[in-house]
Amino acid sequence: MFKFSKRILSAAVSVLMLTSALAGCAGTAGQSSSGEAASSDASKAASGTHTVVDHAGNSIELPTQINRIVISSILPLPSVVALFDGASGKVVGMDPSSMAAAKNSILPKVHPEILNASTDFIKDGNLNIEEVIKLKPDVVFYSADKKADYEALTKAGIPAVGFSTSKFEFNSVKTFDNWVTLLGEVLGQTETAKKIADYGYEVEDEVTATIKAAGDSIKKPRVLILFRYENGAIKTSGSNFLGQFWLDTTGAENVAKDLKGIADINMEQIYQWNPDMIFITNFTPYQPDDLYSNSIEGFDWSKVKAVQDKKVYKFPLGMYRWFPPASDTPLSLKWLASKTQPELFKNVDMNKEVKEYYKRFYNYDLTEEEFQQIFNPSSDGSGLKK
Repeated sequence: MFKFSKRILSAAVSVLMLTSALAGCAGTAGQSSSGEAASSDASKAASGTHTVVDHAGNSIELPTQINRIVISSILPLPSVVALFDGASGKVVGMDPSSMAAAKNSILPKVHPEILNASTDFIKDGNLNIEEVIKLKPDVVFYSADKKADYEALTKAGIPAVGFSTSKFEFNSVKTFDNWVTLLGEVLGQTETAKKIADYGYEVEDEVTATIKAAGDSIKKPRVLILFRYENGAIKTSGSNFLGQFWLDTTGAENVAKDLKGIADINMEQIYQWNPDMIFITNFTPYQPDDLYSNSIEGFDWSKVKAVQDKKVYKFPLGMYRWFPPASDTPLSLKWLASKTQPELFKNVDMNKEVKEYYKRFYNYDLTEEEFQQIFNPSSDGSGLKK
């Protein structure tokens, strides 16, 4: 069981971010007198609106009372919304890939109403503004990198708040912090957001401190992450992507560290690396048994050390897939550490950790069956066929 200390840095980072965001508006605000600014604030309060600055640097005026939310292109975000009291019931639209994960996750067990959300506003991977309008959203959450989506939504008169997946150096804990912080501002639950973000940093502190204390005695396993594996093509997580953060933080070496981002690889490259461990994400339908049984046509996994040693692991699927930042990110970090450095983290009881986390942050008592579902996720959670 982890023993945590408070992290002051989390609060400082949040304050710095907010200060920086507000500074972006200072050029305009500074041109008005204090009386005019006060009058503007009073007007917004009277009309029931508030303003947030999103990860794209845009200032968005939102209704104080958010009742209808559409989530586009930020696939893990429906799970993060679930951390906030009453928010899941307000989600009226989500990406089809998010829905595929949700249907095979614990999310609908905690919030069954989430399955009522529409996916019709996404057509061939693109935003369909006419369908979005039919959902009558108070706000749309979109990928901050998709400027065209922001422009289309804004032109349609729909408030759009951008969430970034790349702005925070692919550090899952930092991304988790910034997502919940922005959601807290949008939903008027900033205190809740701070408690959630602080816990993520506490877990990161404990893991990194344990790894550091081991010093030079630590033996780092060489790990391959199968990020996408379908239709005869394999993609891994190189440097400058999420897998690098996970492995660096939990005391492992990324065999694909010399590649950039999401990289295409083949079996010859895998044979050369000969990894000690393999982690399969829930963006691919394959399971460890598919590699152990060597049943994937055209691919011979029997020569790979991780397969021979039975050290192939499927990322869990809790409220969402555990590879990207999501609402279970602190648990992902604990789970990975317990796999990559089992001796250092031998006292980590994931059964207890997961059940306590779900009770604390979702107010939900997991059953043993649900716990097993998290750690033995269905291939259907990828939304793809083998």
